[in-house]
Amino acid sequence: MTDLLKEKIERLRIMRESASRRTDLYNDMGKLDDKQTTQSLGALNRASAPGRKMQKLGFLMLWIPEPTGVTVAVGAPMILAGRYLDKKYNGSTLKDIGQSTHETMSSINQFKASL
Repeated sequence: MTDLLKEKIERLRIMRESASRRTDLYNDMGKLDDKQTTQSLGALNRASAPGRKMQKLGFLMLWIPEPTGVTVAVGAPMILAGRYLDKKYNGSTLKDIGQSTHETMSSINQFKASL
């Protein structure tokens, strides 16, 4: 009888600790509601790739037939600037990070299975 009572008390204690941790987590998540955090998370969700856009515009300008050659003189530097921005600017989103994490985990699991 006392063992059953101790078991139930232990289960209740574990549930109370779990609920306490959960409420602390929700409370901390509520504190994250500041403007800078929102902007950072928004940038991760919809990161733009300006280098890729510049490259496309540069290629378009390079291939437009024009007798004066102005578009050729502008298009080539745009392509180079786009490539530079692609290397320096990280345009990855949360979805990209999740995919790479999933690929890494699957390769680790494959490695473990091969041992």
